[in-house]
Amino acid sequence: MTTAPFVRPEQQQEANHLGIWLFLATEAMMFGALFFALTVVRLRVPEGVRVASGHLDKLLGTVNTGVLLTSSLLVALAVSAARRGRQERTAGLLAGGAGLGVIFLAIKAYEYQKEFSEGLMPGPGFRLHDHPGAELFFNLYYAATGLHAVHLTIGVLLMLGLSARVLGGYLRLPERAESVELPGLYWHTVDIVWVFLYPTLYLVSG
Repeated sequence: MTTAPFVRPEQQQEANHLGIWLFLATEAMMFGALFFALTVVRLRVPEGVRVASGHLDKLLGTVNTGVLLTSSLLVALAVSAARRGRQERTAGLLAGGAGLGVIFLAIKAYEYQKEFSEGLMPGPGFRLHDHPGAELFFNLYYAATGLHAVHLTIGVLLMLGLSARVLGGYLRLPERAESVELPGLYWHTVDIVWVFLYPTLYLVSG
């Protein structure tokens, strides 16, 4: 005889929330290690980090920060709409958040191409070899922003999938609003990571 894992629906909701928060905690620890490494490098070779950071495009970084903050607003509004049972509005807002995520990735790809053309990719052709710590900074920069881009890509696919399910009626609202809320937490976490990456990477040079 099998026993149901949850006696009450509230228990399942608590388990779902605990699961997502534990997952997000592991993500925070992973990015936390990168932030720690960036802080150590900045303390050990401040001049090299300052010079390297000065070669990043602050305008593109600022624009991308605004894009992600706006996407978080749309996802938050989607969660609110889901709780009120507004199917089409929820689907549209989720798709809008995903669309802004795609714009962020496109801007970041352009920025990578620009940095490559300027000789800012670590390796034999790196143009800032005369500044100790600059190449290490760019190694950490690409590791942190690349990892963030991977997480954002997952988030975009997740939001688009949710939007399609809601619009197609496969995810009934507000009964299944939690299925929108929990992925929304993931999206906000990815955005928060960028909010910390932006000043850590782009605003070091003053």
